[in-house]
Amino acid sequence: PLLPPPGPVSDAPVADMAVSMDVEPSGGKDGEVSGDSTEAMDSVQQAVPTDEAEESVRHLGGVELQCGICMKWFAADTFGLDTTSCLPFMTNYIFHCNMCHHSGNTYFLRKQANLKEMCLTALANLTWRSRTQDEHPKTMFSKDKDIIPFIDKYWECLTTRQRPSKLTWPNNIVKTMTKERDVFLVKENPDPGSKDPQEEYPKFGLLDQDLSSIGPAYDNQKQGNTLAPGGSLNGGGAVGGSGKGRGAKRKQDGASGGAAKRARSDPLFSAQRLPPHGYPLEHPFNKDGYRYILAEPDPHAPDPEKLELDCWAGKPIPGDLYRACLYEKVLLALHDRAPQLKISDDRLTVTGEKGYSMVRASHGVRKGSWYFEVTVDEMPSETAARLGWSQPLGNLQAPLGYDKFSYSWRSKRGTKFHQSFGKSYSEGYGQGDVLGFYLHLPEDTEAARALPDTYKDKALIKFKSYLYFEEKDFVDKAEKSLKPAAASKMIFYKNGENKGVAYQDLYAGVYHPAVSLYKNCTVSINFGPNFKHPPNDVQFKPISDMGWYAVVEHTLADVLYHAEGEVDGRRSPPWEP
Repeated sequence: PLLPPPGPVSDAPVADMAVSMDVEPSGGKDGEVSGDSTEAMDSVQQAVPTDEAEESVRHLGGVELQCGICMKWFAADTFGLDTTSCLPFMTNYIFHCNMCHHSGNTYFLRKQANLKEMCLTALANLTWRSRTQDEHPKTMFSKDKDIIPFIDKYWECLTTRQRPSKLTWPNNIVKTMTKERDVFLVKENPDPGSKDPQEEYPKFGLLDQDLSSIGPAYDNQKQGNTLAPGGSLNGGGAVGGSGKGRGAKRKQDGASGGAAKRARSDPLFSAQRLPPHGYPLEHPFNKDGYRYILAEPDPHAPDPEKLELDCWAGKPIPGDLYRACLYEKVLLALHDRAPQLKISDDRLTVTGEKGYSMVRASHGVRKGSWYFEVTVDEMPSETAARLGWSQPLGNLQAPLGYDKFSYSWRSKRGTKFHQSFGKSYSEGYGQGDVLGFYLHLPEDTEAARALPDTYKDKALIKFKSYLYFEEKDFVDKAEKSLKPAAASKMIFYKNGENKGVAYQDLYAGVYHPAVSLYKNCTVSINFGPNFKHPPNDVQFKPISDMGWYAVVEHTLADVLYHAEGEVDGRRSPPWEP
């Protein structure tokens, strides 16, 4: 239920106050390795107002939320959000409607309010109550009779800060309103001849009596996060662009940090403000033994007030306050690829360059039967492709099938590859062909029973106003821990024709659809659910289904991380220290 606009300050329960108040509408050869070797709420409601004009109409006196991306206003009950701890005219929040947020869901997170914001909300509510209930509406209010009692009664609704133990905040509130003359009016003494007693002064009011102008300060937060015109998914800005070692990368990244600090851009906000394709234009790549996972604030983390990043200045930000930022659509990963590969804007087409290099899909599977398709758009005679499946640790600067972590099907002569060993499998394929890739993984392996890594025990790094979990690759240890999964198998299809079982008893693990290309070959990936040649001889799910499955799995892993101790899959893989 929504909190009714506050009426006169009294001992009555909040739910009983002013319930009748009016609401005003207002490079190498084929086969060789190439390259350089609780106060927050998160809603899943899908309600969308059908009339766009209604979205922007203000409804003063009720709890309203302004989207930080499209800047439209919505009544909080439009999305079914629990706003029992909120007030009308509040400004201390971040809200993204489900049409703008990258997940397709609404996002609502309360933030810590300072005294100026608390006073602004308090005076706005007092002003509105007087307009709608008093015969002679007031614009100025007594600090002792009106403002301080209101803030004391609704402290938990006004801010996520804990109520101070020392009773010094009333004096600080008076100092704040006296100082902030660009927002508040101050009247020290009654007018000559006025019957108002002197003890009710000083009185305070709002300089701008247009209550519809009160809202969150999104403009300041956007200044440091505007996307450059014509930004490209394949542009520069990757960590390690100089190629001079890890220390040089960090130094280079830190050289531009001063300007960002002066602009005081808000990573809490920018981590949610993603381009339409769901990933920052400039981002670190998985390389040099390190992997990077985009992070966003976890609205269900304990002590949400700790999400105020100013308090972590100069200190490591605790990873458990954040979670992996998941895009609920399976696409080609921008960060989990060799940088020389060119990805289309819709993240479904890739073009190679020079020697073999690889890109993985954004989502992987650990159990069940799955299928996806690849269409060969362009394949000049001197080019080639290896298509198939790869675990996360498969070498990106090598052909698919180069190591123990990946399996592939080559365009030339239809050879299949695993651990760099090629075996005859079928005839080759080329431009215009549609290839299908089926994978079955049993549900009784350790990998199948585990939940995905939450990354909450990993270090957080900042890159271009976004935060990322950083994890170390332990390839040697991971290789030694690989175990075959009995009854697992891969089948490849060409234009709907089953070419037979390519591999059986695969190494257990998480497998991503993967593409590796030699020179300027271009292919497009179809993750489903509608395929050109769906197999009719096996049961399967389209890889596209993993979009929401991943959300469920990661959410469960995050909950268990906060709620329990040692839980399978809640921490790093067993080969990590």
